[in-house]
Amino acid sequence: MYKYFVSVFVMVFSIFGMNAQELKSPNGNFKMIFALENDGTPTYQLFMKNKEIIKKSKLGLELQKDKKSLLNDFKLVNEVRNTFDETWKTVWGEETEIRNHYNELALTLKQNETERQVIIRFRLFNDGLGFRYEFPEQKNLTYFVLKEERTEFAMTGDHTAFWIPGDYDTQEYDFTESKLTEIRKLFRGAVSENASQKQFSDTGVQTSLMLKTADGIYINIHEAALINYSCMHLNLDDKNLVFQSHLTPDAKGNKGHLQAPCVSPWRTIIASSDARDILASRMTLNLNEPCKIEDTSWIKPVKYIGVWWEMITGKSSWAYTDEIPSVQLGVTDFIKAKPNGKHAANTKHVKEYIDFAAKHGFDAVLVEGWNEGWEDWFGHEKDYVFDFVTPYPDFDVKGIHEYAKSKGVKMIMHHETSGSTRNYERHLDKAFQFMNENGYDAAKTGYVGNILPLGEHHYSQSILNHYQYVIEKAVDYKIMINAHEAVRPTGICRTYPNMIGNESARGTEFQAFGGSKANHTTLLPFTRLLGGPMDYTPGIFEMDIAKLNPNNNSHVNTTLANQLGLYVVMYSPLQMAADLPENYNRFLDAFQFIKDVPVEWSNSKYVEAEPGYYITIARKDKNSSNWFVGNSNGYNARTSTITLDFLEKGKKYEATIYADAADADYKTNPQAYKISKQKVTNKTKLQLRTAAGGGYAISIVEVK
Repeated sequence: MYKYFVSVFVMVFSIFGMNAQELKSPNGNFKMIFALENDGTPTYQLFMKNKEIIKKSKLGLELQKDKKSLLNDFKLVNEVRNTFDETWKTVWGEETEIRNHYNELALTLKQNETERQVIIRFRLFNDGLGFRYEFPEQKNLTYFVLKEERTEFAMTGDHTAFWIPGDYDTQEYDFTESKLTEIRKLFRGAVSENASQKQFSDTGVQTSLMLKTADGIYINIHEAALINYSCMHLNLDDKNLVFQSHLTPDAKGNKGHLQAPCVSPWRTIIASSDARDILASRMTLNLNEPCKIEDTSWIKPVKYIGVWWEMITGKSSWAYTDEIPSVQLGVTDFIKAKPNGKHAANTKHVKEYIDFAAKHGFDAVLVEGWNEGWEDWFGHEKDYVFDFVTPYPDFDVKGIHEYAKSKGVKMIMHHETSGSTRNYERHLDKAFQFMNENGYDAAKTGYVGNILPLGEHHYSQSILNHYQYVIEKAVDYKIMINAHEAVRPTGICRTYPNMIGNESARGTEFQAFGGSKANHTTLLPFTRLLGGPMDYTPGIFEMDIAKLNPNNNSHVNTTLANQLGLYVVMYSPLQMAADLPENYNRFLDAFQFIKDVPVEWSNSKYVEAEPGYYITIARKDKNSSNWFVGNSNGYNARTSTITLDFLEKGKKYEATIYADAADADYKTNPQAYKISKQKVTNKTKLQLRTAAGGGYAISIVEVK
């Protein structure tokens, strides 16, 4: 099952050595050329099938208080080539096995004046390029501070880009589709309000950045293995069409404090003439270290419901009382306070959710607003904001645990930090012990609002180190982490698969905050999901939010059939049925798909895709021969034509199709759907109409 081949070729170059080095992908489709310019500036170019897709681009790093920096005056002193080929097993994923196959070129550069050394390591896969900077132990470079990383990605034309504004604190934006030269004029209109945000440039965008060239080549720029470094954005020189890396600063404005030996994250470029190949790429995962958790038997994919959407919509509240404007933990006596009557996290109500979960076969229930402090948790940069162990008077922790256990249902803990990272770290061991004692084996963490310590950002180096610390500390207690408002993932879930989910993008909650664009989920799999799964929280059946809260006129900009399709399109081992039980009870025939769809897959096929317009994905259940298909459609109604050739030859299946009705529309008739059944084989072709903002879902069960 596992294959591992390594060949090494070492060459030591003198000053008058070769001017350029070439590296090809294992299948020969990609070619990277590295060269030093006359002044010793390192550069690279990338070709796909002999067509240039990244023009000559500079590499290097600018250091604080350093006249020379690591930008030029280099000579090549050593070259090491490797070929690597393995197949590794996933703990969870879109498939059970992933092939990791690349050719590698590691170039040691020595700076003439300072004699400092930097290794630039390139790995060329059959789907694209990864490269990083490595700083070996040496006397002339030990402790150093980054002023900026100067990695370039030079574009070959005015490509179409699907982008969100560059921001140090949030990725919770809708995507904008435009030419690169149009980003500047569209930038301010693309910035929507958020609890914490800081843009840096009117041409700054975030990774993962999805691009499409005029001749139909799809290019994705991102990073992998973001460890002990700050998050990279891209700043566009829109006259020369060159993106340059832009790192998130700390409170002092520094971009990173490093100590050799160390490495940067990988900078990644995935490319293909077929959009489906971008979705199928596992390069981001492959550039991360193998799993470091010896026993992973406790890491389990989860399908859950939660006491959440009713608070997001404003129907209910997180806070227990409206009488207390100022909470001091350990001092404020909530027993004497008058309940507001809207607090959702109460014992009776939570038991109703547990009953619903047990009845319909869900694994777990998430409860938010269970712990003291929600009366003044936000907007005050409050340090001691929560203690993560003290429940409100109406929430019986032990009683709920026992009740859930008797029903075969797990509970998911909610840890909102309100951005106070040091407060969370001070309570972390005690909070995780509390979870162990009360039967919680998963935590949803949150970082809403500005980060403490003041001046730090959600994506600066020290705060990223905090997120990593939480993940690693959770391993000690066998706890799975689902981080919200943290940095967007970069494949670290391969190394620490207890990081079972993240938000870090504009999720379903924004449908209750005014709505998201109807094509939003046709872009997330091409961008945010390349780094790891998203806790997108789909499954909304009531699109008119005013029916839950008369004071909220938001509208969920999808059809009901689209919401079903998202359980396949938006991959996650952690999937929520986010709506209220009473809304599911109104549409139990459609709800059946959410009950049936697995959260563990053995194989995935990307059937059709065009970023911003449509995606259709088929996945095979890890524990049976059943297949499930999901489609998400953008603004234009269309007919989706697919062939079920992924099914096993010679076998017969029955397909249950949940599709948009003929008159369905995300704005005017979102709950119009039709359910049909038909016998199918691997030769069957289906034509399904998808409405504007629509989609479909199909369950395919083998007929014995």
